[in-house]
Amino acid sequence: MPDLPLIQQKFINLNCCIIVPTYNNDHALKQVIEGVLQYTDDVIVVNDGSTDQTKSILDMFPLVEKVNIPVNTGKGWALRQGFRHAIERGYRYAITIDSDGQHFPDDLPLFLDIVEQHPDSMVLGARDMTREDVPGTSSFGHKFSIFWFKVETGIRVLDVQTGFRLYPLDKIKEIRWVFSKKYEYEVEILVRLAWRDVDVLSVPVKVYYAPKEVRVSHFRKFRDFTRVSIVNSILVFLALLWVRPFSFFKGLRKKSFREFFREYIVNSEDSDAKLAKSVALGLFIGVTPIWGWQIVTTLGLAHLFKLNKFVAVSASNVSLPPMLPFIIFLSYIIGGWMLGVNVSNMPYNPGFSLQWIKENLFQYLIGSLLLGIALVLVFGPVSYLLLRLFRKKHV
Repeated sequence: MPDLPLIQQKFINLNCCIIVPTYNNDHALKQVIEGVLQYTDDVIVVNDGSTDQTKSILDMFPLVEKVNIPVNTGKGWALRQGFRHAIERGYRYAITIDSDGQHFPDDLPLFLDIVEQHPDSMVLGARDMTREDVPGTSSFGHKFSIFWFKVETGIRVLDVQTGFRLYPLDKIKEIRWVFSKKYEYEVEILVRLAWRDVDVLSVPVKVYYAPKEVRVSHFRKFRDFTRVSIVNSILVFLALLWVRPFSFFKGLRKKSFREFFREYIVNSEDSDAKLAKSVALGLFIGVTPIWGWQIVTTLGLAHLFKLNKFVAVSASNVSLPPMLPFIIFLSYIIGGWMLGVNVSNMPYNPGFSLQWIKENLFQYLIGSLLLGIALVLVFGPVSYLLLRLFRKKHV
């Protein structure tokens, strides 16, 4: 039997409330509210335009705070209104729990224990999705979301779609722009918190799935899954184009070259051959004229060929200033030699303009590809030999 007074005091000490978003779940809502009230009086129910007996049930609990949305808008919007109300009331944390009876209120103390040890973290209630009574669509969506969350953040968690979560409200306040209003909001807000370096932790929780003939779900399989997929596509694009490369280089700036070499080269579990291939890939992409897309392309190809992404991306920065003008000039010279153009009187100019590049584009493209191949053939073997030498010394 849990020590209820102790848990109630923890809720007070942590300044934590419970948010229950609900829409037409009058069959389970009363039981859920009664369950959470055993642990805390700080409960906020967000009624998202319910048309059943929800209002009558809520009238039974005069001390529970209610946020009423006149017309059903979606779970994401209900959560956003619940967070806004909780922030206005000065709460530091909010635990969200679904109103369909899927979650067990006696798991609430698990979230408090985690956040006591890891303040301002995000805690996910991880369901056991291997059970036989788990709907097939839920199992597929579970695996689907975990995969894309890993792509978007580099973090692997046990359950992305769970509605049983603890949110750090101070971190929620920092997120100014969110475009989701329905089920996909829970994916978006989780990704955006992870992008802000909020620790995302998991705790195993129980789950109940009612028999199929009595199960009530407002998740519209085709429409809502499509919306989740679109949001994931947008987040993946932002992650690959900006967020993850920015985080990577932000981390590099905090490391000395010696620390970088030790962490990503000497102590890497990858073989010398794989690291050398990663260097070669990065150099080849680095001199190709796909400015603005070199990092994304390098990450994608490194993932495809199972190479070391950090090493490959680092090598791709060979074309950053002040090396870029020299690379353009060398590519132009090599391209001219390949095409039989006389470039002997071409002076080096560190101020190449886009107009000049446009006028000599074909020659430049040919030269950059040949330069990339030359770098692969030279620095691939050289990197391998150096790795064999230096890593052997550090064993």
